[in-house]
Amino acid sequence: EVQLVESGGGLVQAGGSLRLSCLHSGFTFNDSAIGWFHRAPGKERVGISCISGSDGSTWYEDSVKGRFTISSDNTKNTVYLQMNDLRPEDTAVYYCAARPEKYGSPWTPITINYWGKGTPVTVSS
Repeated sequence: EVQLVESGGGLVQAGGSLRLSCLHSGFTFNDSAIGWFHRAPGKERVGISCISGSDGSTWYEDSVKGRFTISSDNTKNTVYLQMNDLRPEDTAVYYCAARPEKYGSPWTPITINYWGKGTPVTVSS
């Protein structure tokens, strides 16, 4: 059974940092891509970053480039999202997601096979 369990969300002031963790199990990371989406209040779920299990390549949505960093620790079956310089507009529920590796395929909700339950992040101004 595939499981994705997020942790690390919370309340932070603008300019602060948080690190989200996604503990994954039940699939082969080397054949997969894992990453993050967020859903702001009243908006659609949006892909913000992912990492390839096969070659470690990464992708970031434009609004988080230079502020967020995705990484993986294969010894712990965990993918991290380090979020720095947080802004009120980053307030959202953050979801870990995974799919088989699909090179060239956009990181969009319709391409995802597995979802975590989400962890909320609130950034106060």
